[in-house]
Amino acid sequence: MSQTCGFVAIVGRPNVGKSTLMNRILGQKISITSRRPQTTRHQVMGIKTVEETQFIYVDTPGMHIMSKDRNKAINRFMNQAATQALRDVDCVVFIIDRTRWTDEDQAVLKRLEHVKAPVILAVNKVDRLNDKGDLLPWLAEVGARREFAAVVPISAKHGTQVDTLEQEVAKYLPESVHFFPEDQVTDKSLRFMAAELVREKVMRQLGDELPYQMTVEIEEFRETERVTHISALILVERQGQKVILIGENGDRIKSIGREARLDMERALGTKVMLNLWVKVKRGWSDDERALKSLGYDLD
Repeated sequence: MSQTCGFVAIVGRPNVGKSTLMNRILGQKISITSRRPQTTRHQVMGIKTVEETQFIYVDTPGMHIMSKDRNKAINRFMNQAATQALRDVDCVVFIIDRTRWTDEDQAVLKRLEHVKAPVILAVNKVDRLNDKGDLLPWLAEVGARREFAAVVPISAKHGTQVDTLEQEVAKYLPESVHFFPEDQVTDKSLRFMAAELVREKVMRQLGDELPYQMTVEIEEFRETERVTHISALILVERQGQKVILIGENGDRIKSIGREARLDMERALGTKVMLNLWVKVKRGWSDDERALKSLGYDLD
């Protein structure tokens, strides 16, 4: 039996469940998630090999409409990263949220106009629909917006019909040798994953208190036989944000560190010694040179 292998871009507006879907497909956490839109900032590759078929999924930042409050270099980077993922893929999974269609969904659809690869529409969070009778007419309506290769209602959180979605994707993977070993699940380094886990905990705990002018840089990642030593620097743009992040008597930063360490230990299979520091770096999110030095580099 010949092997098949191909790249699959997962795209959509912010906060529709792209990262949740990829984690569900892979059966483990590769992309961080939170209720905040634009949690994903980079292209994150997830690899799934099933016998002779290898799926290479690319989770992408949410495509968003640039506006007065979202017109920084980091916003441009995220849109470029998502658009770049559409090049040379074999299939695209376009995710929308239930029976809602927004201007940003329309903007994503517009970007897909020139994509030659088949586009599968995944209608997510159908488990939250109050009236399931609304689903069929909505699927027909949204399915008429372009010629989709398939329209699949799913729940990424609960796994509903995700296997059906994977079967549809598999139809469009070309014959090819596998690009990765069958036990590899991502192209990202453990160092990258550690930074992302810290950032996830900050976003989950602080909600609306801390704007998006926050990123994480790993300063030390040293593995020994029993313990992995990690030092992470959390960068914010204003002193007030630093105060919020540290919390009263350091309680907030301790809580963030504790949750991140537990996730790291599960991912690495070792004990983790995690040290967190907070530093003010003004204007980093709108400085292309600073972004590049912090790993926000499309090259």
